[in-house]
Amino acid sequence: MAQRLTQEQLSQIVTEVQGLQLRRDAELDQQQVREILQELNLPPELLDEALIQLNRRQTLEVQQRRDRWITFGVVAVVVVVIASTIFFMQQQNSALSRVSAQQDRITLGQNSSENLKTISRQTNREVLYRVTLKDAPLGKKLSLSCNWTDPSGQIVKQNNYQTREINTSVWDTQCRYTINSAANVGNWKVQMFLEGRQISDETFEVK
Repeated sequence: MAQRLTQEQLSQIVTEVQGLQLRRDAELDQQQVREILQELNLPPELLDEALIQLNRRQTLEVQQRRDRWITFGVVAVVVVVIASTIFFMQQQNSALSRVSAQQDRITLGQNSSENLKTISRQTNREVLYRVTLKDAPLGKKLSLSCNWTDPSGQIVKQNNYQTREINTSVWDTQCRYTINSAANVGNWKVQMFLEGRQISDETFEVK
């Protein structure tokens, strides 16, 4: 059964055929091209080589356009990755900058209810610096450190550790140091740092 066409399809076909006819009329066969070259006093025997060079140039132009698009795509991907990384780092730094100490205290051993100001070096016991953080970022692990400074200003102990994954915005953490009989008497100081930023400090006396 022959395919039937609508009036609109017929108009489209007529337009397409006219376009093909115009392109065909505009095309020249090699004999016509040779005759034109002779009229221009150009050697027609170089036609084949000229066609090869023309094809090479057209292929090169296509390749260059494709390379430019590939380069553009790679640059766009790199820009997106860099922008995403910067945004992520800014968000992370912003979250860390909000973390602060809500409460801190000095205790001996596991007795978390203490808040000591004086410690005897003769007890030779472990001292804990307990800090309660607020606005801790959920789902993150915090890198914390503590400096224990004796009365002479010398840092005698540094704690460096990472918390467990934070699951509550109010978070308890602690640093440890053992005060023994050889410890210098006088006023001591302990400082806690988050990513190098001091968030709390406490002083106590060793007798």
